[in-house]
Amino acid sequence: MNKKLSLPVISIVSLVCVSLLFPLDAFAVKKRFVFGGGPAGGTFQVVANAIQVYKPVKNIKEFTVRAQSSAGSIENLRRVNSGKSDFGVVYSGHLYQGRKGKLKNDPRKYENALAVAYFYGAPAQLVVRKASGISGVKDLQGKKVGVGNAGSGAFANCELFFSHLGMWKNIERNAMGYNDAAAAFGNRQLDAFWLFTAFPSGAVIMASQTNNIDLLSLEAAALNSGFYEKYPYFTKVTIPGGTYRGVSEDRHSFQDSALWVANADVPDDVVYRMLSLIYSKEGLAHMVSQKKTFKEMSIENGVNGIVTPMHPGAVKFWKEQGVL
Repeated sequence: MNKKLSLPVISIVSLVCVSLLFPLDAFAVKKRFVFGGGPAGGTFQVVANAIQVYKPVKNIKEFTVRAQSSAGSIENLRRVNSGKSDFGVVYSGHLYQGRKGKLKNDPRKYENALAVAYFYGAPAQLVVRKASGISGVKDLQGKKVGVGNAGSGAFANCELFFSHLGMWKNIERNAMGYNDAAAAFGNRQLDAFWLFTAFPSGAVIMASQTNNIDLLSLEAAALNSGFYEKYPYFTKVTIPGGTYRGVSEDRHSFQDSALWVANADVPDDVVYRMLSLIYSKEGLAHMVSQKKTFKEMSIENGVNGIVTPMHPGAVKFWKEQGVL
């Protein structure tokens, strides 16, 4: 009997001795958390990169954060839900639809993706050439339109809006990223291209350097078709005149909220610590230095546009800030 017990006893004693000689931290593996961004030329990727390069985040010893490009909102939702990405940028509308199993041609319920914070409002922008004869959405019938990357939030919202207006099948759709669309537009391979991102957009600025551009106002089409009643997570927004060269007057559109989301299995303390760094005075100043769009980020706006369950680490942080 003593011989049978000797090996387990020796093993336990050995483990205790080793733990005394070497602190547990010495064995800890540095964890890498993937932050899903978006396609080149879009603000999603700027968000992920900005968080990755923020010095206090880079100096965290227990884990690292790595930005990873993606097709955009829908892909980020799927990757975060499955755990392939730990964090990501997802539109509030897609998070809402995904949790309820109401995404286009996708009845799955994405319940492992939880909201963390509000980043900024992302408006629909539809770029055309001046003197093209295109003054409204209906004028795009039969035209070549860049509709965003397949799998992106831009593509999904373009399909949603144009389908709502009965126009989706009436345009010649070209699925491509923002920069590629701007280049194709510049080469007159497209009559128009759609973006769903913060302004000013680098892709639109690029298009304006080689073309006399204009933006279509989309609010009237949305109002007259009952768009807001059917999709209540969209809100009205004005793109001020002068935002882009050659567009001197305000253009009225609609927007969704770009949210920080996390997989449910990301530890609460990791989410809490990341929020504490990024939404500090210094962290917010860093974000604005990366892109002026991020001036919308603040403690006061931290839970704007969130209509779905939040990650427990985020709940703790925002309750402490008095905004939840």
